[in-house]
Amino acid sequence: MTTVLHVISGLGLGGAERMLVETAIGLQRRGLAQHVVSLRGRGHYADDLESAGVPVSIIEIACAPQVLSALWQLRKVVHRLQPDIIQGWMYHGDLAAMVAHLVAQGRSRRRLCWNIRASNMDDARYTKLIRACGWLSRWPDVIVANSEAGAKFHTAHGYRPRRVIVIPNGIDTDKFRPDPIARSMLRAELGLGEQVVVVHVARVDPMKDHATFLAAMESLPDIFGLLVGAGTETLVCPPNVRALGVRNDVERVYAAADLVVSSSAFGEGFSNALAEGMSAGLLPVATDVGDAARIVGQTGHIVSPRNPASLAKAIKAGAALFPDQRRERGLQARAQIVASFARAQAIDAYARLYQEFAVARAL
Repeated sequence: MTTVLHVISGLGLGGAERMLVETAIGLQRRGLAQHVVSLRGRGHYADDLESAGVPVSIIEIACAPQVLSALWQLRKVVHRLQPDIIQGWMYHGDLAAMVAHLVAQGRSRRRLCWNIRASNMDDARYTKLIRACGWLSRWPDVIVANSEAGAKFHTAHGYRPRRVIVIPNGIDTDKFRPDPIARSMLRAELGLGEQVVVVHVARVDPMKDHATFLAAMESLPDIFGLLVGAGTETLVCPPNVRALGVRNDVERVYAAADLVVSSSAFGEGFSNALAEGMSAGLLPVATDVGDAARIVGQTGHIVSPRNPASLAKAIKAGAALFPDQRRERGLQARAQIVASFARAQAIDAYARLYQEFAVARAL
């Protein structure tokens, strides 16, 4: 049986973390043994993994002095499991996976994979980290990117992989779907009535650019906005926007809305929130960051980042449609996700990659 060891910086709420969890669980169910190492606590998703039979190891790196000790612990995990594949996730997970691969026994038979989850990262914040990863990017057998934009950006910024493949994020189209009952119930709970509702799902982070979204909504007093995500409850919002903070029923929030907006300024490779909203039957509006244009296709609006006026114009255009027209556009958006970005397709792609390694070892 092929064994895959995933190494990620943490298991807190986030698109990359959720994609790892869903991929590992899906692969475990297909007979590929999975094990996850988190470098920063149990986070939000450890229980989900363990409930599905995927073991989780916690190796805490909270400060620089813990790095050597943590890498030694990770080396011991590799010794114990003897995985066929070590899969890093995000920059710090990639680096830790590489070190463990190089110093642990069995390197000649084991394969190393990295995972790129971002696109045009902010130079001021990430240049040194990207440069360091670029210097070391020849070591992995393959680098998986979740977006075409991410693969191109990192190649242009010093990555020199032996091989790079793109596996877009996969969306649970059964969970994120149009739901008239949930729509009615949540609208009643929140007192939304029949007004047009826009939903923006993202943690507070400079890359998500809540400021542009809030500025756009301030100019659209007749349209109501909902913010979902860690830290959103701390934001100063105009009267027509309500911040809900972290929600464990985000699928109900999507169902209650009419449009989904992604206002990212940089860094977004594949926006889960955008694709989930589309899967729920919402008309999409997104900034042209990462693979947003590829995700949206012809079903919604793509605008330039950091431009509140352009974002407001696109939101207004979607809101101005008759309800039946908006629903039809939303169903087209859902069909786009079902056809191209369903969860099973992503799991299939990872399974093919790992099985390819297994076949190569057997020859």
